[in-house]
Amino acid sequence: MNPEHSREPGPERQRGRTSEAPSARSPERPAAREPERPDEPGTPIGRRLLLGTLGLGALGVLAAPPLQRGLESLFAGDPTGLTGLLPNGGGFRYYSVTSSVPHKGAADYRLTIDGLVDRPRSYTLADLKALPQTRLVHDVQCVTGWRVPGTPFEGVRLSQLLDAAGVRPTARAIRFTCFDGAYTESLTLSQARRSDVLVAHRMQDKDLGHDHGGPVRLYVAPMYFYKSAKWLSGITVTDHVRPGYWEDRGYDVDAWVGRSNGRDDAPTS
Repeated sequence: MNPEHSREPGPERQRGRTSEAPSARSPERPAAREPERPDEPGTPIGRRLLLGTLGLGALGVLAAPPLQRGLESLFAGDPTGLTGLLPNGGGFRYYSVTSSVPHKGAADYRLTIDGLVDRPRSYTLADLKALPQTRLVHDVQCVTGWRVPGTPFEGVRLSQLLDAAGVRPTARAIRFTCFDGAYTESLTLSQARRSDVLVAHRMQDKDLGHDHGGPVRLYVAPMYFYKSAKWLSGITVTDHVRPGYWEDRGYDVDAWVGRSNGRDDAPTS
């Protein structure tokens, strides 16, 4: 999980919260593993199974005490028994907000770009790999407190894809959808055009595996890792920000590391 951040000041924060503080429904708790190769996207499973990956270290040690206690309580009652790291995962663990996620490979993966653009199109994995590539190396910071240092991500700058699509003057934001059938995310147009926001197909100098959100995921270096949506399948240009999966559950829309969600973590670059 690797948010990376250039020290460009973040825009004025836009809140995507409910009236309550974030609860133990953290975007960083592991979920039950999916069947070997499910054919259909899973159904959202709510509070108990959460999207993302977990890093080494004491989960929640740096988190606010109520959130930390909630996480500890959920872990204590977790029937999945997920305590091991992903094989060769570099300190990351599997998580998802659905009970299953379909596997996609080079032959059947597609990324669509549509909405307020002049030239909608669909990219294969080979198409994305053929474009100019950018490699970023920054720490990954979870909103619950753990951090994985120096994680490389590689892929295409999102700004390149937006420029190729021809973003219309009325555009203000980007909505991201995923082939798990449940997860969504969003960025403002100015955030999406940053040089440290990638459509990534490599992580830790390897092709992005399924458990890490492959074959293609979003990588938003300067923000908490829940913004870096896994299993990316759609990029839709819109005229306003639509809060994503975790923002609908109380987390900040503008999730700058150290400047959101009531946290003061060091920037991730």
